[in-house]
Amino acid sequence: MKKVLFFAICVFSFLTAWAEVAPLPEAQFTLLYPPASSYVLKDSATELLLCKDRLCLEQTPLGTYGSQRMTCNEQTCTAVSYDFAPFARLVSTFEDGTSVSSNVFPIDENLINRFNVFIGPQGLYIVPAENQTQEFLWERPQAWGALVLILVLELLCAAAWIWYTKKRFTILYGVAIANVLTAALTWGILVHYVPQSAVWWIACVVLETMLVRFINYKDISLKDSATLCIMTNVTSYTLGMIISFMWAQL
Repeated sequence: MKKVLFFAICVFSFLTAWAEVAPLPEAQFTLLYPPASSYVLKDSATELLLCKDRLCLEQTPLGTYGSQRMTCNEQTCTAVSYDFAPFARLVSTFEDGTSVSSNVFPIDENLINRFNVFIGPQGLYIVPAENQTQEFLWERPQAWGALVLILVLELLCAAAWIWYTKKRFTILYGVAIANVLTAALTWGILVHYVPQSAVWWIACVVLETMLVRFINYKDISLKDSATLCIMTNVTSYTLGMIISFMWAQL
C-alpha cells in the first residue's frame, strides 16, 4: 500500500509540476487610432493567432477554454493563455466589414506583455509598449481567490493526513503560515523572473517543508514535513486547476 501511495504521489507531482498554475500570462494590447479615424474594430471580431516561427507559416487560434481567452473593446484587447507561442499576429475586422491583419510579433516569456497596436487603412502594426513594468499580482482579485482556494484545499488535506497519522492538529497553523509566505514569494517575486511553473512548485514544496518543520519542530520530523507538503501541494494544484477550469466556464 505504501508503494502504491508513493508511486501515485510521484506521478501527480510530475504532472502538477508541469501544469500552468495561476497566475496566467497575459498579452495586453492598446489600440491606437489615427486622428479623426473612421476605422473602428469590432469588439468580438479580433483574434490572436499563435505561431511557432517568425514567418507564421503555421497559425493556431488562441482558442477559448478554461481561463484562456481573448477579450476586446474599442480601446484595448487582453489575451490570457496557458502557454503562449513564441510569435503571434492579430487578425480583426473593421465595423464596415473590412478584414485586416497585423505584422508577426514576438511574445516574451513574461507574466505580462504589453503592446501598442497602430490602426490604419492598410492594417494593424504592433510594437512592444515602452512601459513593460510588471504589475503587483496582489492587485488582481483572482490572486486573493486563488490563495483562499489553496488554503482551504491544503488545510483539508493536511487535516486528513494529521488524523491518519495521529499527530497534533496544531501542525495546521504551520501549514497555513507556510502557504501564505510561499504564495507571497512565488506570486510576488518568482513569477516575474522565472517563467517555468515547475520551478515555482519545487520552490514552494521545499520552502513549505522547512517552514512547517521549523514552526512545529517538536511535533513533526523533516521527513514527515516533506511528505505532508508534497501531499498538500499535489492536492491544491490538481484539484485547484480542476475547480478553476470549471469555474472559468461559467
